[in-house]
Amino acid sequence: MQSAWKKILIRAPNWLGDAVMAEPLCQDVRSNFPRAEISLLAPDAVCDLFARDPAIDIFLPFLRTKEKKRGETARIDAYLQESAYDLVLLMTGSFSSAWQMAKAHIPTRIGFATHWRRLLLTHPVLPPRHPEHLVTTYKRLLGPLGITPSESSPCLFLSSGEKEWARTFLASHDASPTNFLIGINPGAAYGAAKCWPPENFQKLASKLLDNENVRLIFFGDGHSKPLVDEICASFDERVINCAGATSLREAMALIDSCNHFITNDSGPMHIRAAFGKPLLALFGSTDIIKTGPYETGSVISKEAPCGPCCLRRCPIDFRCMKQLEPEEVFFTFMETTR
Repeated sequence: MQSAWKKILIRAPNWLGDAVMAEPLCQDVRSNFPRAEISLLAPDAVCDLFARDPAIDIFLPFLRTKEKKRGETARIDAYLQESAYDLVLLMTGSFSSAWQMAKAHIPTRIGFATHWRRLLLTHPVLPPRHPEHLVTTYKRLLGPLGITPSESSPCLFLSSGEKEWARTFLASHDASPTNFLIGINPGAAYGAAKCWPPENFQKLASKLLDNENVRLIFFGDGHSKPLVDEICASFDERVINCAGATSLREAMALIDSCNHFITNDSGPMHIRAAFGKPLLALFGSTDIIKTGPYETGSVISKEAPCGPCCLRRCPIDFRCMKQLEPEEVFFTFMETTR
């Protein structure tokens, strides 16, 4: 049966962090079907994230903007109808994504039995009953294929040219290899409930800069640029603000170049973890068991009776994050550098 799968489609998650945690499944699919043509269907940013992943042969990016959604759906539908995939692994949990694959008549459709879509899947997989890391959850989709999941961890790939670009960029901002470069990511695309207050990041940055050898580089996309600009406004040239100023691939290369990394639970957190480099993650509303940095890095959090709520915005007093004092985060960070 497995030898019949010549064309395999993987529908990746939409969020960058989730996509990083989905990458080990791609590794396992490639290792078990080395001769198959493997395509990745995902938002354009996720395809950029995986651009150099050897597990993927073909990238099928689409735009998620409201203005483009109808046209993009029609375009992808037409492509799937013509492409005759043998197998699709659905890592998304929406009804619409399962319906799209059923309409394309892909004969083997494996996905999670959520949101009333069991009948649209040929092999529905039950979600876990107890909390587990998303890397493990995604690998449950291998069960119907008779594959025993490997111990693989998320892995991202950069070219030598991308690494050289990062070195040149940092040198142009007076950050030399002898400096201790700390990356800071104060935003999170999912929502404000994941974010430590900006004034706390500002206080932490001030304490870190007491060491004259330290250089800080702040990350963020276009949406979080005002937040990062506010935090960086009072600092000198030892603080590099690259929010909204780099492509995703360039940001990845800079994240990889840092000696250490401080971040909310976010896509950049998972990107840093996938490079296997030191990091300190600040957790509030989200579940460390499910979405903590996988097999690397340190986490600091405070228990709250209402958490983990996984809400985008806190409806009450935001105690899970406000209990994290800059001094405590600083001393925890210093412990991780020893």
